[in-house]
Amino acid sequence: MIRVASYNMRKAIGTDRRRNPERTIEVLNELDADVVALQEADRRFGARASAIPFHLLEEHSDYKPVPFEARDGSIGWHGNALLVRKSVEIVDKTLIHLPSLEPRGAVLADIRLKGESLRVVGMHLDLSGLWRRRQAHAILEHIQARDAPLPTVLMGDLNEWSRGSGCLRDFAQHCRFAECGRSFHSRRPVAQLDRIMVTDGLGILESGVHISPAARRASDHLPVWAVLAPGHAHSLSEKVTHAIERIGPMRRLLRQAQRGRDALVNSRLPRRQR
Repeated sequence: MIRVASYNMRKAIGTDRRRNPERTIEVLNELDADVVALQEADRRFGARASAIPFHLLEEHSDYKPVPFEARDGSIGWHGNALLVRKSVEIVDKTLIHLPSLEPRGAVLADIRLKGESLRVVGMHLDLSGLWRRRQAHAILEHIQARDAPLPTVLMGDLNEWSRGSGCLRDFAQHCRFAECGRSFHSRRPVAQLDRIMVTDGLGILESGVHISPAARRASDHLPVWAVLAPGHAHSLSEKVTHAIERIGPMRRLLRQAQRGRDALVNSRLPRRQR
């Protein structure tokens, strides 16, 4: 099993408006994921250095950043970063350029962990619905153009408030969504902005929103997580849903058969026994 998570860490600025990277690391350690996609991982101004100092990550967690080396002092690109356990092998990595009015991008890494090969994409999409859809298409086209197809998990802050339209519909043509739940705002979650999606070859066994006192304070988003099973095309929840969908028609057929049997029995009984 592989545990993945996505977290908009808001540059390590909490709901108390204080920058506290130690608190962010506390939340990351609580997640205990094999792979984490981070959004807003860099400071916004100046050199845009990592909001989590490298030495804190090294000394106080089991994570290492995928080294995209896009900017000195940064652990990602346009705020997107991927963290993996220190034991994970990083096979390949690349930046995905996205169409946008303001600087936006996505990050991709091919990794090996627990004897499995996995492709991971982290993203933070635009506030504009039109640009979100363009960015979703760019990400999907980039994945499809890769030389070697791999089971892929896509994670990030999609900024999509609708339940099933916009970029969600575009991703749904190629991916399945983990039912994580509402993650924004961390103090009172009302929107499911943060998403985890998988392609064929990955099953979703469990998923949810990570809620803890530290997580409620560390950012305006709560982290979302999922437990994946390589080699399984469908999740347990999907199988249950499909089974429930089949129950309705089966019940109708049984009722029809029962009525037909009763009618046949009644037709053969003497009139006074009916």
